[in-house]
Amino acid sequence: MAPSVDHLISAVENRLSCYTLTNKSPISDSRVQEIVNAAVKNAPSAFNVQSARAVVLLKRDHEKLWDLGDECLKKAMPEAAYQALAPRVQGFKEAYGTVLFCEDQSALDGLKDKNPGIQHVIRDWSLHSSGMHQFIVWTALELEGLGCNLQHYNFMTEFSDQVRQTWNLPNTWELHCQLVFGQPKDGLKRSRERTYLPLEEERVKIFGS
Repeated sequence: MAPSVDHLISAVENRLSCYTLTNKSPISDSRVQEIVNAAVKNAPSAFNVQSARAVVLLKRDHEKLWDLGDECLKKAMPEAAYQALAPRVQGFKEAYGTVLFCEDQSALDGLKDKNPGIQHVIRDWSLHSSGMHQFIVWTALELEGLGCNLQHYNFMTEFSDQVRQTWNLPNTWELHCQLVFGQPKDGLKRSRERTYLPLEEERVKIFGS
């Protein structure tokens, strides 16, 4: 079937944050990898620098990630804040897998060296590209029947360092976020109803029509 705009928009509408996840998956691990590979290969990047890097952690490696997250969170946060966040981290651990999205700083530094006049905006462009990679994988996994939520526990330097050491990742891979996924409990992806602000005039303006 040829791709269509309607199919794309429908997929975008289907994407939701889901936090009630199980350690099961309706698709194979190889299919998950295929989706991540497709996103990393085809999502755009500034000057085609291709700085995006992804790490897929499944099952026990996924659980190990969120054990690290719990340990780092306990050290980094006041006790009351940790106690409030700990159940959420446990919920991430109960899912099936996590995709780590990174940006390779060596590739970005090379781009800066070639284009010194625009080096001050290259990090912004890197973030834009990373966001597109994340959205593609998130949307595709949702279409395959998985629930997902996007996390940013790399705000803790120790967490990022331990992730790099545990999975022997290059020092130049900067962790940006963690996409947690699993089969939704009871097959339900929607944890709350979406509400929308008005589009016309408030969020979208058109001139020259």
